[in-house]
Amino acid sequence: MSNPLLYLAGLPKFNEVKPEHVSPAIDSLLTEGRALVESLATATEAPTWENFALKLEDHSDKISRAWSQVGHMNAVVNSPELREAYNDNLAKLTDYGSDMSQDERLYAKYKAIQASAAFTSLTATQQKIINNEVRDFKLGGAELPEAQKARFKAVSEELSKLGSKFEENILDNTNDFAHYVADVADLAGIPADAIEAAAEAAKEAGKTGYKFSLQFPSYMPVLQYGENRALRETLYRAYATRASEFSRPDENGNIKWDNTNLISDILKLKKEEAQTLGFKNYAELSLATKMADTPAQVTEFLDTLAKRAKPYAERDMQELTAYAKKLGIEDMQSWDVGYVSEKLREDKYAFSDQEVKQYFPESKVLEGLFKVTETIFGVQVKKAEAPLWHADAAFYQINDAAGKAIAYFYLDLYARNNKRGGAWMDEAITRRKKANGIELPVAFLTCNFSAPVGGKPALFTHDEVITMFHEFGHGLHHMLTQVDEYGVSGIKGVEWDAVELPSQFMENFCWEWDVLRHMTSHVDTGAQLPRELFDKMVAAKNFQAGMQTMRQIEFSLFDMRLHGEFDPNGKQTALDLIEQIRDEVAVVRPPKWNRFPNSFSHIFAGGYAAGYYSYKWAEVLSADAYSLFEELGVLSAQAGSRFKDEVLAKGGSRPAMESFVAFRGREPSMDALLRHNGMAS
Repeated sequence: MSNPLLYLAGLPKFNEVKPEHVSPAIDSLLTEGRALVESLATATEAPTWENFALKLEDHSDKISRAWSQVGHMNAVVNSPELREAYNDNLAKLTDYGSDMSQDERLYAKYKAIQASAAFTSLTATQQKIINNEVRDFKLGGAELPEAQKARFKAVSEELSKLGSKFEENILDNTNDFAHYVADVADLAGIPADAIEAAAEAAKEAGKTGYKFSLQFPSYMPVLQYGENRALRETLYRAYATRASEFSRPDENGNIKWDNTNLISDILKLKKEEAQTLGFKNYAELSLATKMADTPAQVTEFLDTLAKRAKPYAERDMQELTAYAKKLGIEDMQSWDVGYVSEKLREDKYAFSDQEVKQYFPESKVLEGLFKVTETIFGVQVKKAEAPLWHADAAFYQINDAAGKAIAYFYLDLYARNNKRGGAWMDEAITRRKKANGIELPVAFLTCNFSAPVGGKPALFTHDEVITMFHEFGHGLHHMLTQVDEYGVSGIKGVEWDAVELPSQFMENFCWEWDVLRHMTSHVDTGAQLPRELFDKMVAAKNFQAGMQTMRQIEFSLFDMRLHGEFDPNGKQTALDLIEQIRDEVAVVRPPKWNRFPNSFSHIFAGGYAAGYYSYKWAEVLSADAYSLFEELGVLSAQAGSRFKDEVLAKGGSRPAMESFVAFRGREPSMDALLRHNGMAS
């Protein structure tokens, strides 16, 4: 028990966890797990919830507790030692998971519970877990002939390994890149705080001048504000070709981080996995656990949305191209789009993102986010103490209205080297009822925003404020669950295409004056965001909404077709496919050397394979859900209570559509989304 990863009596001991703890902890848990499986599989008494399913749930929880800490640290404080420990033990866990999911003895016992007279006396939540398990055993290969099981297991293990390598290549390539600028005159247009951060980065690297990286807070201001077109192109090219054949070669001339072959290998294995289980392709397998029924249904949904959005996107692009010419850019390229868009927005709406950013210091944003949460959901959010993995991280407690703790979360907001890019929520501890009472849920909330610079607080763009609300929505789904059973508590068991509902729902509050004004304070003057500036932001809210919608549809169609009709063994490559889809839907055409698929970690390493459409699918749900708040009042505690009770509290204990209908009183409609995006007919 001296191993901190095996400590289960309280919060994780991040101040004690070291790479050398990982293997002993996982080995110990897997040995215990295999012994438990053997004991349960060979037991002669009739299986029940208590003597069988609950015991497996208990052990799954133990493994999850330990592994969530390892996975989190590997993502936010990556090191060679931690990476090696992570990958070694990921292979062991995948092996263990494959063995369990193919164990016909366990499968037979779950089916026996499902068929027993006692099944009807289980709670609806317990029944849902048993039904999910029976489904997942089928999808895990439990019904395969013995000869196919070994190959199916090998495929699962190889996919796990390749996904991890895909992510590592992006991280390493991102960390490796540095571009130095000697003369400040070459940085015209770039905001002062970004220039100051670049100067500090160069100094830390022992160099003079200004260092730019592919970390978002460094890269994005150059693309959005930099007047130096050659500098924009340099950074865009580096970003758009990450983890491709254009990556930097090693001393032997080999490309270190090229994901091209990994894409091909992953797709071949996914197709094999799906066909082994009797599906035509991986898209069909993926949808077996989602709200959408068939790839055709998803494609029809995307096509319908594309038809509505494309005229708006084309209008956006015509306006942008014409404006680029006014700026002297006759042949607008991808590295110009962000810059020209920002200039056009400033011209049309008389404000810039940089101007708005000065009103959003970190402390006021968090205060505002917590105030919304407290008002509509009847809870309290307070800073708390816990061991942390990095000085940037913080810890918070959520109490109910009576002041009693109901959940906790960690917050790690700033970009840094050895931290995975993007923003996400993950589970640290899942709420469940145990013999000694309720185990409270704990979430990880991670972003990659600009850190404080020059003695000033961290300042967030409005887009970053929206990201913060988005991830907190995921966190609330995990933390405000009232489910007692581990397997469907929080986001567990929620269909993947409904998981984005609470996150995208929370984004809506970032466009409400009564919310936003209370979370602003100018970094120099302390003044609140002026109403006039807010009105300009709202007027600009749907600026290029058509282009942005078509971009998401492009990614979603690429993902769905890649895992559907695309033949990974044929002559067409993934790059060929995305070019074909761009022919159909794109209004912004990247250069031929753009290698977007090589860094599309959502679908190759992040669980969104044949599921990227979920963002748009859930946006329909979230816009429609929010329309009730528009009817009853933006900060309506009545609407908030209903959303908390019918959506957040229920977790995965019932189908997402049932939860939505229970909250909204009807099935969802696309109308609210189109209206919110300024695309209503």
